[in-house]
Amino acid sequence: MYRDDILELIRQSPLDIELDVQMTGSRPTSATSDFLTNREQGDWAERIVHDAVNEYSDDFFAVRYGRADSLSAGDAGFADFYAAYQDELNTIGKKPDLLIFRASDFPNGDADVTNDRDVTRAIAALEVRSSSFLIEKYEAFASQRQQAALANCRAICGRILDGDLAGLLERKSPKIYDLVATATEETFQEISFRQPSWSSTPELEALTGLLKELKVNIGTLHKRDYLSITPKQEDLALVNRWIQKFNVRHFYLQVFFDKAYVISFRKILELVADDENEGAVFSIERDARNQRKTTIKVNVAASRELLGRIDMPRHRSAQKELDRGRLLFYVSFEGGRGYLDPEIFREEVIDA
Repeated sequence: MYRDDILELIRQSPLDIELDVQMTGSRPTSATSDFLTNREQGDWAERIVHDAVNEYSDDFFAVRYGRADSLSAGDAGFADFYAAYQDELNTIGKKPDLLIFRASDFPNGDADVTNDRDVTRAIAALEVRSSSFLIEKYEAFASQRQQAALANCRAICGRILDGDLAGLLERKSPKIYDLVATATEETFQEISFRQPSWSSTPELEALTGLLKELKVNIGTLHKRDYLSITPKQEDLALVNRWIQKFNVRHFYLQVFFDKAYVISFRKILELVADDENEGAVFSIERDARNQRKTTIKVNVAASRELLGRIDMPRHRSAQKELDRGRLLFYVSFEGGRGYLDPEIFREEVIDA
């Protein structure tokens, strides 16, 4: 059974996943412009996927399921809303944004997602995430940056080895000399050395400068150079809690402004379980954009392209007035359209 398979993967995971975790974080007291813009963008992404499924598939339909309240910190009633949300996480887990149903099971399209029995009849659950990137442009940029860094590494090593600096480096640091002399395009990413600070002669100063430049370009090659699908580590237990209750297959769907990609929750757990995948397929990070929470960043290349094209939305400035008279300005998104690939949808979501 699906829920049993997921539970076993969770228990075997090398990550420290606390199955019985209880959410007890302090309630935020005020909203920010970034929070409001991110929420608007997330709502837009959810609409794009919802409408794409319903437009392109006659056999299946999508229903919004996750919390859609528009309250934010500082609004009247937010304290009660936040407490209710924490209680929901601690009892049934994290609700996905969309549920997918077979049209034949609900001929009138009347699936009631407030009814647990109807929820268990869903054939898939989608957690929709949004990103502010155009993935095609980013991938072209990242590829060009990598190729430029490789070219620079080759040129710098050539300048060192083809002149008098080669013997100087071999005498001063045989270890660094061996690294430079044996480096190839395949091994530049693996090179690591302590930056020397030689400067007692013009030749040593020049050598130090070249090694510094080499280290900078190697650093570019070491960067995580892929866009990702980003479940928080604490969410793994909350998603599992929901799965254990409803036994519905769960998927993450990352929406960029030009395309969208889908990956199953099961596959995320399987990828992270193999430490050979760390670096190229996933990384584990803590950054400010995710409140310093431990986040799993899965290379989008490990997923499948579900929406092969997305029309850009219109965007406009909006404002929110806080009780004390402060104004928050943010971006609101309207329109846009996603073009779903029915074959990928069936392969990756329906028949997975």
